[in-house]
Amino acid sequence: MRLTRNGASARPQAELGAVTGQSTRKRVSVLGATGSIGENTLDLIARNPGCAEIVALTANTNAARLAELALQHDAEMAVIGDPDQYQTLKDALAGTKIAVAAGEGAVVEAARAPTDWVMAAIVGAAGLRPAFAAAEQGLALALANKECLVSAGEAFLRAVEAGGSTLLPVDSEHSAAQQAMQGHPQDAIERILLTASGGPFREWTLEQLRQARPEQALKHPNWEMGQKITIDSATLMNKGLELIEAYYLFPVEKAQLGVVVHPQSIVHCLVEYCDGSVLAQMGAPDMRTPIAFALAWPERMCAPTERLDLARIGQLTFEAPDATRFPALRLAHEAMEAGGSAPTVLNAANEIAVAAFLNKRIGFMGIPALIARTLDRAAGEIGTAAPETLDEVLATDQQARQLAQDLLPEVMRAEAG
Repeated sequence: MRLTRNGASARPQAELGAVTGQSTRKRVSVLGATGSIGENTLDLIARNPGCAEIVALTANTNAARLAELALQHDAEMAVIGDPDQYQTLKDALAGTKIAVAAGEGAVVEAARAPTDWVMAAIVGAAGLRPAFAAAEQGLALALANKECLVSAGEAFLRAVEAGGSTLLPVDSEHSAAQQAMQGHPQDAIERILLTASGGPFREWTLEQLRQARPEQALKHPNWEMGQKITIDSATLMNKGLELIEAYYLFPVEKAQLGVVVHPQSIVHCLVEYCDGSVLAQMGAPDMRTPIAFALAWPERMCAPTERLDLARIGQLTFEAPDATRFPALRLAHEAMEAGGSAPTVLNAANEIAVAAFLNKRIGFMGIPALIARTLDRAAGEIGTAAPETLDEVLATDQQARQLAQDLLPEVMRAEAG
């Protein structure tokens, strides 16, 4: 276990990679191959022949696309999470040497396949067991699943440490922080600032936000992402979850983490040092940049991303986040400060709230309202202790989801009244 700067015992913390060493052909598995992160990972591999051989590809329900990817990349195995899609996958890959399996247990076993590098990109709590299984293998683990650190922070990092694995963050902000910190002494870091685009509602009034519709919230100005993360960007909850992740990833205290709104999404993170220097990682808003950094680690690889033309961009602007219009960021910060089970509850309640908003059961401002009610009630009904094992994490997650579902009618009545 690492030590804090004053020598006291520290929380479990990620072992992050450094850019050193020689390039080698990696054996790679992609968990969540048909999502945007998985597709972009495989796109980079296809553009860099010889950099990797594919061991396992998994998907939840899209058997047809999974089969296409498995054939295209000559995978050793293809695993579909939904057992009802097994026959579809089997038929699509009949006559090939690609092994086929289905079900949650099969996805976990795919995560345990002998590899050098795993992309953990299964969205939500469903990605926890596979990510834990991969972490036990002593490999390079590219982490795109927020729940591993938000819901299961200490338990997950203990699994990483026990397995001897190395975490490679795939969020653009955390990848940027890692790059800006490399080669610098940890004791010299004073502050890490994650940047937020502000989402589609950055300039909306509180009254406009109360009337915001799902189709408006899904129109992100800079990034192309899945529905859930796009709504999180609109509420700024995405940045709150990233603060919690950063606390576990980097050797700083909670007070050294912050957020600044940067509408252009060109600067992805700023790291401030004790001499007043501030190092910023910059790049076009394209997830292939942080994926490429993780995939090529400990070196770099070519990526077909847009190159920056700062003269054309003209200016980069920054502003403080507004906690009145975007209370989700404040709730996440409070959950990070509280620790224990609070981040697990926060994440679970947010998923229920976002789903309710997308289904038009609550309004946009109902999302933070439901999360706040759930956090308030959870202390008494679920408890405040941090879950110590994966099973405890999943149990707390389920309890929090049920509590949020139970409280949903209250928020609906409050909005209607």
